Amino acid sequence: MTDLHIRAAFPEDLDAVLAFWKTAAEGTSISDDRDGVERLLARDPEALILAEQDGELVGTVIAGFDGWRCHLYRLAVHPERRRQGIGSALLAAAEERLVALGGRRADAMVLVRNETGQAAWQAGGYAPEEKWRRWVKPLTD
Repeated sequence: MTDLHIRAAFPEDLDAVLAFWKTAAEGTSISDDRDGVERLLARDPEALILAEQDGELVGTVIAGFDGWRCHLYRLAVHPERRRQGIGSALLAAAEERLVALGGRRADAMVLVRNETGQAAWQAGGYAPEEKWRRWVKPLTD
């Protein structure tokens, strides 16, 4: 996979990223809009990592570190490009970034129904931590 290019996203990538997630990501998030991703890049310009092949967006991952914990979101690979090492390359780049920032453990949120995603995370060395439950509360309408 020598033609795979991994890089941080730029503001001009956001429309392509949002369109890509509609095809490649499982489920939607309250932050899956231009304002949400712009806020992410304004706060942490290198958090959104892209994979490109021949100039085409083929994968994404968000690697965020709040100074306390490392969180991974939106690991997505184009359906026609899966099982080619793109997800592994994105995870390696994300983990390298998080370690450089001082992170010691990363977590990922994966939908229970997303069996493909669960298999990808397991292949990357991640495991569910059943003793924890995620609690959420929307802060806006």
